[in-house]
This record gives sequence, structure tokens and C-alpha cells, in this order.
Amino acid sequence: SFEYENHTGGKTKLEDLRGKYVYIDVWATWCGPCRGEIPFLKKIEEKYLGKKIEFVSISVDKENDHEKWKNFVTEKSLGGIQLFADKNFMSDFIMSYGISSIPRFILLDPQGNVISADADRPSDEKLVSQLDKLLN
Repeated sequence: SFEYENHTGGKTKLEDLRGKYVYIDVWATWCGPCRGEIPFLKKIEEKYLGKKIEFVSISVDKENDHEKWKNFVTEKSLGGIQLFADKNFMSDFIMSYGISSIPRFILLDPQGNVISADADRPSDEKLVSQLDKLLN
């Protein structure tokens, strides 16, 4: 579980998203490969708009890059639910998945069970196939 600061204000808990599939993107503003996935993630978000899925991006930027994260999300018009991990890579949620390199994607079912702890990237066509099977 997690409870992180939401870019739009307040905090978001994983439990708030129950009842929908959840595709989690663990990333940081300084990560080139993470940034390379953004255009693909935007297309996936558009394709499944209104479906039973939430797209959650969790930044593991360090606290001193908090403003950089806020500005980046705004400037790039990032969609989905944009969250800031409380202790970057040392956050409980990040550590519980053994995440030490990014980008990393996780797919959960509507009950919060893990479908894939190392899900396909948005740039991989296999993700669309998997999501089509789950959501159609």
C-alpha cells in the first residue's frame, strides 16, 4: 500500500483505487528512459479513458527536487494520477517491490492483487494486448 502526495493536492492511497485495474509507473524526472516512455503512456491513457483502469505515476525524485517534479508534471501536462513518493527509493512501497532501477511498471487487479510486478512498458505492444484482454 501507499499514501503519497498527489500533484493535484492532498494525498492518494492505493486503497482509494480499489475496484479498478491500476497500472503504476515508478519514475523520476532525471531518468531518461522514464521520460522516453511518457509519450507512449499518454497514448495508452487516451486509449483507455473511461475504462475500469487508473494510471498512477509515482515519482522517486528526492525531496530537494520536489519543485522540479511539480513543474515537470505541469509543463509536460502529464495525465493520470501523479504522486510523489515520501522517501524516494527508500519509501516502503518502493522497497516492498525491490525497485532499485527505473522505469518500473506494476499492474494490479481491481482487488489490489498483483497481476505483474514487472509489467510491460507503455512502448511495448504487449501491454496494449494485455489491457485489451482485461478491459474489453
